[in-house]
Amino acid sequence: MSDFARKAVPVMVALALCAAAGLFTIRPTVGAAEAATLAHGFGFEKVTLNSAPPHAKRERPVLPELTHIRSWISAVGAAVALTDLRGLGRPGDACLVDPRDDSVAVFPVPGSGGPSYSRFTLTPDGLRYDATMAPMGCVPADLDEDGAMDFLVYYWGRSPVLFLNQAGRGQQPVFRASELVSPMQVWNSTALNVGDVDGDGHLDVLVGNYFPDGTKVLDPSGGDRMQMQDSMGKARNGGVNRLFLSQPTGARGAPPRFTDESSAWPEDSATSWTLAIGMQDLTGSGRPDLYVANDFGPDQLLVNTSQPGRVRLREVTGTRDPITPRSEVLGHDSFKGMGVTFTYPSGEGLPMIAVSNITTPYALHESNFAFVPTGTGADLLKGKVPYDERSERLGFARTGWAWDIKAGDFDNSGTDQLMQATGFVKGDRDRWPELQELAMGNDQLLRYTQAWPDFVPGDDLSGHQHNPFLVRTPEGRYADLAPDLGIGDPWISRGLAFGDVDGDGKLDALVANQWEDSVLLRNVSKSTGKAADLNLVRRGAGAGEIAAIGAQVELRSSQRAEKAQLYPANGHAGVSASEVHLALPGDGSAVATITWHDGAGTHHAEVRPRPGHQTVELREDGTAVVR
Repeated sequence: MSDFARKAVPVMVALALCAAAGLFTIRPTVGAAEAATLAHGFGFEKVTLNSAPPHAKRERPVLPELTHIRSWISAVGAAVALTDLRGLGRPGDACLVDPRDDSVAVFPVPGSGGPSYSRFTLTPDGLRYDATMAPMGCVPADLDEDGAMDFLVYYWGRSPVLFLNQAGRGQQPVFRASELVSPMQVWNSTALNVGDVDGDGHLDVLVGNYFPDGTKVLDPSGGDRMQMQDSMGKARNGGVNRLFLSQPTGARGAPPRFTDESSAWPEDSATSWTLAIGMQDLTGSGRPDLYVANDFGPDQLLVNTSQPGRVRLREVTGTRDPITPRSEVLGHDSFKGMGVTFTYPSGEGLPMIAVSNITTPYALHESNFAFVPTGTGADLLKGKVPYDERSERLGFARTGWAWDIKAGDFDNSGTDQLMQATGFVKGDRDRWPELQELAMGNDQLLRYTQAWPDFVPGDDLSGHQHNPFLVRTPEGRYADLAPDLGIGDPWISRGLAFGDVDGDGKLDALVANQWEDSVLLRNVSKSTGKAADLNLVRRGAGAGEIAAIGAQVELRSSQRAEKAQLYPANGHAGVSASEVHLALPGDGSAVATITWHDGAGTHHAEVRPRPGHQTVELREDGTAVVR
């Protein structure tokens, strides 16, 4: 053998090994024929929800030292929520935050039917409000428990505002603004969720804050010294997350009494750069445990062992085995948690926890999370995490720069699909090389804005991605069918809201887009599957009927098992309808077990749901009545 041949052999072997390794790392994808088959059960019509207002903005005014990264700072604010403001018996009303004019608009969803009304905006009249403040989200919640829907709006530059409905249910709404905290404080909030944290039967308010408290990020004349995150993977210098217990007075349109229990947040979780809060009862206690999705550092799973008036939240973290990367261990990741949802593929036990992260190829190539249950809620009470991260095996690992994520059954098959809002800054100059340099740099410099490269109008960071619509294949993996369904538009999206807005028995989706028109994806599927939309209500302190937030429904039939919990505001910048949407078998013979918690304790009752929208009254004596 020649000298050349002897030297060439190891090179050829190495190349062969690399090629073999590459084959093993190729991600399986569905072919055109299989995609067409999977897509057959779905269909959407795109309907515009708003249009560019006069003098529409494309960026935000910011602190002088943030001017060179103003596109980065301007990248959030679009949000959407669904509710039933008119008493239609279905979620025909939307609350939409449009950053182009910083409006919080309430209006009938196109095609929702029923008596119409003129679009109006929620403005904090009588409260301190100026150009250094901007809305970031809108959460419908009947906080005074009088049976008329209220709204909570959260902002950058100030603490959240309650808009309390002074009218009765079904009457023309009249809203009065009231402070969540007095005096008003300067917060920069990016997430807000509601649920009965302490188990006293009343909704409590959780606020996820981002930039440090007291910093007027949107003040171009300000002299504040801005501090960015102190790490790309372990940042703990953000705004302080808040928790308020509520006690309604019983008077119509009167603000509840709020008790600040923010000290209950574990220290590491309290000052994380939080983008989403998920609530789900994982232990069967009747109180929601919390998944806190954080930018620039580990997410947290907080087990809730609270009692009325006493909040106790304890972080549990996963353990690492020899083949699992640290960033796939729950509570130890260094990724950019952006959104969270819960889904029950098997219809029983613990849910899968699906989390959005930044997953852009040749950029920040992190991973979404699919935490799949491996045990029971009893493990969590013992301090163990019964979850393994399996996003790669499920085909869900990498979908783009992802924000909100929601799970819902759009073809009434009994299996949820997943949808994500994606994209960051849309332009024509790729700025990923500069961002990669920043991400790989010294954490000691990261907090100083002077160390950041320019991100200004015209720059692009994951600006031409589409929102994935992920469908489960027969093999159990997820396939993105958005392009096949004609909804693969390169929107810059932030929030998603699911609900059957037109009453045809099929879920629709509202998409809140940043710096462009937002969209209704009206479900025009030819699927013949039937579904029950359960509006779960119970009696409130003000004698009105209120949504039974936190209630759980387990549906069993000869064909399948399904399970869901009612936490509409889970995630980032999107609030779904306050209903439980469940597929029914062909003959309609299914029994649903409803579990709910109120001030008197935990109750269980069985009902037989029928196709369509129906109200289920959950009574104090532990019975449930379908009407």
